[in-house]
Amino acid sequence: MKKISIIIPTYNEEESLPLLHEKLNKIMDELNNYDFEILFINDGSKDKTYEIIKSYREQDNRYNYVDFSRNFGQEIAMAAGLDYVTGDCAIFMDADMQDPPELIPELVKYWEEGYDDVYAKRKSRKGESFLKKFTAKMYYRVLQKMTNVEIQIDTGNFRLIDRRCINALKKMTESERNLKSMFSWIGYKKKEVLFDRPARVAGKTKWNYMKLIDLALNGITSFTTSPLHLATYLAVPTFMLLGIYTAYVIAKCIITHTMVQAFQAIILLILFFSGVQILLFGIVGEYLGRIFKETKNRPLYFVNEYNGEKETNEK
Repeated sequence: MKKISIIIPTYNEEESLPLLHEKLNKIMDELNNYDFEILFINDGSKDKTYEIIKSYREQDNRYNYVDFSRNFGQEIAMAAGLDYVTGDCAIFMDADMQDPPELIPELVKYWEEGYDDVYAKRKSRKGESFLKKFTAKMYYRVLQKMTNVEIQIDTGNFRLIDRRCINALKKMTESERNLKSMFSWIGYKKKEVLFDRPARVAGKTKWNYMKLIDLALNGITSFTTSPLHLATYLAVPTFMLLGIYTAYVIAKCIITHTMVQAFQAIILLILFFSGVQILLFGIVGEYLGRIFKETKNRPLYFVNEYNGEKETNEK
C-alpha cells in the first residue's frame, strides 16, 4: 500500500493535541487502504507537548516524533520533517486545527489523479483581525509582483506534496527558508483546494507582527532580487525631478527677478537624497545579512531525540 506521511510542527500545543489526535485517527480509519505515518516535530515546546506526543507513539507506532534540542522555528521544523518522513507523499499541517484534517481525503484524491502538489487555498480566515487579513493579502500580492515565480496567493503550508517534491525540497539547504515560496519555485503539477480556515481550537497564535514581518522579508529577499533594482528605479525619476526643479528655480529667478532662499532648497535636497540612500542601504543590508548567514554553513537544526532514541548527528 502507498504510505502517506503527515508532518506537524508543534510548539506549546498541549491543548489542541487531543482533538487533533482524535481527528487523525478517524481519518486514518477512513483511508484504510493507505499506510500512515504521523510525524510530530517538537520545536522546543515548554509545556507538555513532548510528553503527549511521546504517549501517542507508545500507543500507536504510526505516530513518530522528532524532538529538537531547542526552538528553531516553524520553517526549520518543516525542513526536519522532510528529512525524516518515509512516505510516498507528505502532508504539511498545523497542530492548532486551523488546517482541518477533514480536508486530507480530498488532497489525497487529487494526488491519486496525478497532481504533485495539492495545496489548500483559504477562502476565509476566521478568528483573525482585519489588520492581519489585510496585511496577509497585501504580502502575497507584493510577493507575486516582485518575483518571476508564480506564488500561490492566500495559501499557507497546508498541502500534500509527492515524493519527488520532497526530494527536490531536500536539495534546497539554505538557512533562510520560506517554504511558501519554495513550494512554488520547484514547480511540478499543482492543484488548489478551496476551504474556509477555522479559528484556533485552543491556545494562542505563536506568530506576532515582528515574526510575520521577518517571514515576509525572508519570502521577498530569498526568492527575488527585485529590491536591489530599486536603486535604478529611484535614480531615474530622482534625476528627472532634480532637472525639473532646477529649471523651475532658474525660470523663477529670471521671470520674477527674485532670489530663492538657498538654505531651504539645500535642506530639502539633503533630506530627500538621504532618505533614498538610507532605503537603499537597508535593502543591501538585508541581502548582506543573508549572505553572512549562508556562509556560516551551519546545520539547520539539532535533534535531541527521535522516537525515544537519542540523536547524536545533525542532518
